[in-house]
This record gives sequence, C-alpha cells and structure tokens, in this order.
Amino acid sequence: MTGDAGHRAGFADHFSRDPAAYAKFRPRYPEALFAWLATLPDRTHRAWDCATGNGQAAVPLSRHFDLVLASDASRGQLRVAESAPGVRYFAGLGEVAPLRTRSIDLVTVAQAMHWLDPAAFVAESERVLSDGGALAVFGYGILRMEGRVGEAITRFYTETVGPFWPPERKIVEEGFRSIPLPIQEGPAPALAMEAQLSLDGLAGYVHTWSAVGRYIEKHGADPVAALLSEIGPMWGDPREPRPVRWPLAIRAGRWIRAR
Repeated sequence: MTGDAGHRAGFADHFSRDPAAYAKFRPRYPEALFAWLATLPDRTHRAWDCATGNGQAAVPLSRHFDLVLASDASRGQLRVAESAPGVRYFAGLGEVAPLRTRSIDLVTVAQAMHWLDPAAFVAESERVLSDGGALAVFGYGILRMEGRVGEAITRFYTETVGPFWPPERKIVEEGFRSIPLPIQEGPAPALAMEAQLSLDGLAGYVHTWSAVGRYIEKHGADPVAALLSEIGPMWGDPREPRPVRWPLAIRAGRWIRAR
C-alpha cells in the first residue's frame, strides 16, 4: 500500500481548518521526553511517529534516532510540517502504514491516540515493531495557569466549548488509560510542556482547539472573543507574557510480542 491509498477512509479531520496556526501556536514537548523515549527500545535506528501533525514530536525525536518516519492522514498538516534532515513525512492512516514488517524500533503517538482505531493500530504496531521495540503514547489536556485567568480558561474549556469537544477527548483527559496496550509499562517521568504566552499567543493557541472550530461552525461566532474580553482586564499589558504549563500524560514501554 502506498502512502496515498486509503488515506481518507474513516478519518475525521479536525485539524486542517488552519494548520499554519496549529504549527505556530501549539506547545512544544520537552527535550527530556525524547531522550527518555530513546532509552526504551533495544535499537535507535528507525522510529515511526504516527499521526505526526506538523512534526512537533518527529523533529525532536530525530535527534535520537537515525531516521524518523512521520505519517499523518491530514495533508493540510503535512504541508506545514517542520522539515529536518532525519525526518521523512508521508500521508497515511495509522491503522495501515506503508512500512516494512519489523522495521521500526519505536512507535510514538503524540496527542493523537484518541483519533485512532485502537485495535487496528495495535495490530499494525505488532507488525511493524522490531523485536525489542517499544511504543509510547503521550499527550496533554487543559493548560494550567495561575489565578483568575486560569479559572476563566477552565470555565471556557468545560462550559463554553465543553459540549463541542469530540467524544474522543475523554480518552485524553483520562491519560489514555482506557486503551489496552501490550507493553511492559513502567513509571514515566513527570514532565510538562512550558511556555510564556502573551494574550495574543494564548488566543492563538485556544483557537486551535477542535471544540472552538466546531462552536464556530454551529454558531457562526467566535467564542474566544468573549473569553479575551473577560480575561483582558485581569491580564494587564497584553504583551506581557505569562507562564503556562501542560502536564504530560505518558504511557510507554517495550512491546510484548503476541504469541
């Protein structure tokens, strides 16, 4: 199968609405995450970053592996993906990948496991992973900010756009614990993404939420404008950056080969 075949079948694309904004405003994973992931498999020849989006996990992963093969079903995301010498992008579904059997030492899924068919993805990982290979699934939920600004964002997340989150969002919020994964799972390091955002930077990030896009589609109005009106007076100088954290949920370990 080529990277194009079956590319759109069964795929609900929540992230091609504005892929450039997604690439610009989404937070970056800490380098310590990828250094730790590289310790899990026996070898660090090839990694597959499944549902790579714009390559936010694939590029730092390439600093620890000889080659990273990064796939996504959204061509819009791939068009704005960050290039790197050790990364090759291709379009395709995570459940059916044009990869050789037992050719991959690490499979990663960053902030995307909830969009995959778990059984089909596990079967494909079983096929492509080498002996001694590993799987890592990780992601993040709502951002954390101090004080009344953080409280307002939480209300916006749960109440204003809460009904517009896809049902799969619950999988992220529970740290992917409901998905059976055949791995030798041990304790993962306590890591978080961190950033300093201006008010415009925060607005840009919130606009990338799939729930915001679905709210706009239904109501024809942007709910982020009202959020900014609420938190603007609390913020002060809108150019002044404020600290933001996204604690990571990580499930990772060596693959347990089916008998």
